[in-house]
Formats: sequence, C-alpha cells, structure tokens
Amino acid sequence: MEDDMKGYDMKDYEELQKTGQKNFDTAVKNLEDVNKGVQAIASEVTDYTKKAIEDSTAAFEKLMGVKSVEQAMEIQTGYAKKAYEDYVSQASKLGEMYVTLAKEAYKPVEKAFTKNV
Repeated sequence: MEDDMKGYDMKDYEELQKTGQKNFDTAVKNLEDVNKGVQAIASEVTDYTKKAIEDSTAAFEKLMGVKSVEQAMEIQTGYAKKAYEDYVSQASKLGEMYVTLAKEAYKPVEKAFTKNV
C-alpha cells in the first residue's frame, strides 16, 4: 500500500477533500434553491385551486337561484369566461415560474462549465 502512495503528498489529499466538500456544499445549496422554487410553484397552484373552487361554488350557488334559462345562461357564460381567463393567466404565471426555476437550477452547471473551460 505504501508503494501506491509514493509520489502523492498529503496536501494533494487535503486539496481533493476540500474540492469534494466545496462541490458537495454547492450541490446542497443548489438543491435548496430548487426546493424553494418548487415550493413556490406548489403554493401558487394551491392558491389557484382554492380560488377556482370558490369561484365554481359561487357560480353554482347563483345558478341555484335563477328564475329563467336566460339568467342561467348569463351566469354560466360569465363563469366560463372568468374561469378561462383565470386559467390562461395562471398558466402563464406558472410557465414563468418554471422558466425561472430551470434557470436557477442550471446556474451552477453553467458556472462550473465556464470555470473549467
């Protein structure tokens, strides 16, 4: 075993250990950042879902009290229009959040690549 270690200095092992620890710390920080982004997206989806259920319930309650087919159509049309607009807005917002998350997750890879090149 001593023959295997010839030519290697203890400083080399210490440097390797420091590099490994630095890479590990970077990976952990990156995972923390990604986790924050995923939590933000989950929170946004939860909030949207709650609002959509509330809007749906309110529309249903209005429909229960209608006196005519025309009034029911008006309520349903208004609800459908609002639900669609809210969905498109939410999809756009989530798309932006996913893009931001992907960019943040890629930063350490990009930094390591440019550092090594």
